[in-house]
Amino acid sequence: MTIHFYGITNCDTVKKARTWLDAKGVGYEFHDFKKEGADQDRVRGWVEAVGWERLLNRKGTTFRSLEPAQKENLDAEKAIRLMVARPTTIKRPVVECGDGVLVGFAAEEWDAKLG
Repeated sequence: MTIHFYGITNCDTVKKARTWLDAKGVGYEFHDFKKEGADQDRVRGWVEAVGWERLLNRKGTTFRSLEPAQKENLDAEKAIRLMVARPTTIKRPVVECGDGVLVGFAAEEWDAKLG
């Protein structure tokens, strides 16, 4: 099985997830948000699958550095536009696997879906 794996190379959580995938022998195609950006239709699909609240990384440096007006009155559409414009506001990693989408790295959840 080959999965689609989205993140940024220097993210510690992405590094842990890649190590986990390599140890399990799971093949993946890596998409680096910093180099390749985020596709609006793909982000919209993730939002439909997991919700924008789960996908938007409010704890990250990029989100915290936004102007207050950019963080106020968020809804799905505003969050999608923000994540496409600033892909590092997407919680990482995002993995498309068969019948679902995983957001963030939790070994137990990944074992259930990918292990």
